[in-house]
Amino acid sequence: MLILAATPLGNPNDASDSLKSAITGAKYIAAEDSRKLTRLCSDLGIRYEAKVISYFEGNESDRLEELTEILKTGNDLLVVTDAGMPGISDPGYRLIRAAIENKIQVKVIPGPSAVTTALLLSGLPSDRFCFEGFLPRTSGARNAALEELAGEERTMIFFEAPHRILESLEDVEKVFGGNRSGAICREITKTYEEVVRGSISELVAWAKSKEILGEITLVVGGFVANKNLDEAELIKEVLKFEAAGFSRKEAIAEVAKVTAVAKRDVFNAMVEHKSYEGKV
Repeated sequence: MLILAATPLGNPNDASDSLKSAITGAKYIAAEDSRKLTRLCSDLGIRYEAKVISYFEGNESDRLEELTEILKTGNDLLVVTDAGMPGISDPGYRLIRAAIENKIQVKVIPGPSAVTTALLLSGLPSDRFCFEGFLPRTSGARNAALEELAGEERTMIFFEAPHRILESLEDVEKVFGGNRSGAICREITKTYEEVVRGSISELVAWAKSKEILGEITLVVGGFVANKNLDEAELIKEVLKFEAAGFSRKEAIAEVAKVTAVAKRDVFNAMVEHKSYEGKV
C-alpha cells in the first residue's frame, strides 16, 4: 500500500494519531528531509524503525523506480514531506500514478494543508478557488503566467519564497491592478504566524516596509467583471490611452485593469470598432 500522510505545518500538536501510528509502524518511509522527520518524531515523542529514503523535488524522478519496486514486492511505503500534504507542490504525484498503474492501493492520511488554511485565513471567497503553486522565478515568465490568470474569477492561492514575495506582488499589481484584494499568510500555525489582508497595493507597501522571513502563502481575489461599461465606453477608454502614447495592446491591457473588464471583452470591442472603421 502507498500511504501519503499530511504532516504539521509548524505546530506539532496538529499531528493526527493516524500519522503517529503510520510513522511508528512503517517499514519504509520516503521523506523529503530525514532530519526534519527526526525532529518531528522528537516533538511528537515517538520513534521509528523504518528505512528512510530521501525523496525530494531534485530526485523525485530518479527515486520512482526504487519506490515503485518496494510497493510491487508487497511492502507498504509511507510518504511524508517537510510540512503539509505530499503531492501538493511536493513530490508524490508521479509515485501515485505508478502505484495506480500497478494496481497498488493508495491511502491518504488527511491533515494540515497550507492551501486551505491560507484560503480561510484570507477572508476571501472560498466557494471556488484554484491553487497555482509557485509563480515562475523570472519576471518575464511570471508576468506571462499572471497574464493568463488575469481573468480568473476564482480565488487564487500561490506559494512564494520570502526573498521573492515583493517582486511577485509588484508583478501581481502590474498585471491585476492595485485594487485587487489579497492576503499574505506567513508562518502558518507557527509561533510568529502573521496574516496581512488588504489591496494588492497595500500588500506591496507592507512588503517594502520590512524584512520578510518564513514560509509564505499568497491569496489573491478572483477577477470580478464590471458589467456597467458598454462597448462604446470601452472603445473610448482604449482610444484615450492610445492618444497618450500607448500601443493598442498596452491600451487594452490598461483599460482591462482599471475598469475590471475582462481583457478579451475589451479586445473584442476594439475588433468591432476596427471593423466599423473599415466600412467608413
